[in-house]
Amino acid sequence: MHDFRLFKNSNPTKKILMSRVLADLGYLGIDKICPNATIPNKKTKKKPLTKEEKKENHKLSSNRIIIENINAKIKVFKITKYPYRNRRKRFGLRMNLICAIINLDLIPLNTDSGKD
Repeated sequence: MHDFRLFKNSNPTKKILMSRVLADLGYLGIDKICPNATIPNKKTKKKPLTKEEKKENHKLSSNRIIIENINAKIKVFKITKYPYRNRRKRFGLRMNLICAIINLDLIPLNTDSGKD
């Protein structure tokens, strides 16, 4: 199932709908559901993108790449890549543990050696 169809079928809460959403062109039409959604400008054969629209698309993609890289790190653990076959109650726990491991990797540790 496509991500956008899954999003629409999940009955997103009001809090999610009012938050800022950065999406790609696979989510065309999300701005009708989420007023704060931002998707890149689309080029057509008859209407190429202007320099300003290209800059906006580049800025949006540079913000989105951070999340895409984190999603790739989560997929290394294969919990989201393949169907989950264990107890459903423990999925949240395992996902939280994986995210904690990734957060430990992302947060630089304080390496002060006591020098003042």
